[in-house]
Amino acid sequence: MKLFLPSAAACLLFSGTATTAFSPATPRSAASPTKPQTCSRTSSAGPSPLFMGRAAAVRAATKSKTDAKKAKTNALYGKKIIMAVKNGGSADTNANRQLAEVVKAAKANSVPVDNINRAIKRATETDASSFSESTFEAYGFGGASMVINVLSDNANRATADVKACVNKRGGKIAEQGSVLFMYDRRGKVEVPSPDVDEEELLMAAIDAGCDDMEMTEGDEEGTTIVYSEPTDASKMLDAVKAVGFEDGVKMSLAWVTKAPVECTDEDFEKNMEIIDALEELDDVDSVEHNMSN
Repeated sequence: MKLFLPSAAACLLFSGTATTAFSPATPRSAASPTKPQTCSRTSSAGPSPLFMGRAAAVRAATKSKTDAKKAKTNALYGKKIIMAVKNGGSADTNANRQLAEVVKAAKANSVPVDNINRAIKRATETDASSFSESTFEAYGFGGASMVINVLSDNANRATADVKACVNKRGGKIAEQGSVLFMYDRRGKVEVPSPDVDEEELLMAAIDAGCDDMEMTEGDEEGTTIVYSEPTDASKMLDAVKAVGFEDGVKMSLAWVTKAPVECTDEDFEKNMEIIDALEELDDVDSVEHNMSN
């Protein structure tokens, strides 16, 4: 871009910094028309420091959430392994089927092998904590309901924390059985791809010995959820791997609603605030809900 100036000047810009130099004025002659002087400007300015700072903050926040989620998953399966060893009476996966299933699920959820081995060793120690599972039911806003899965070594603490978390945010703990009848217990395999051939997977599931299969779009973009009978979750995982999906596949058990409801945006945000707060509790394994939006 060129700028026309009323006086003689030459403008230079280096690395985004403008420097202006002036020359002494020269006499004007009536015979010589005055030529307009020009200032040329070049710029190599990159992203502003403010923009770069915001981008870095977003990346840091995303990484922090991912790291926290991984840490919680690792801790959760550590507790499940300890419980499986104690319940099954053996630290040998060949002799303890429950432990074998938990270890398989842990590996499917990317829990490091070192963590798995440490948890098994810890379970054999005499002072290892004893963990137990429990389920809480709650009502949110706009007809929403929640199933809160807990795995804790202190039932009293877990009960107090869950109730306080729900009540503080306007939810309500429900009577036992008043919510669960609206849900089915299902095996759940999450595939990090939207391109799962349902017919091919069905044939693989039959070969693996599964009695039932339901495939749906995942909550996260670009994922697919495959449901099965709870006892067939491990077999369904094998079927998914058999059709070519090895990396990033996750297996778990979940409560799946039979009566989904659609809440207003305001109610949805309030309900998600309750769910997010619950999932931050150390004793809470997972939270399922019946919201369709």
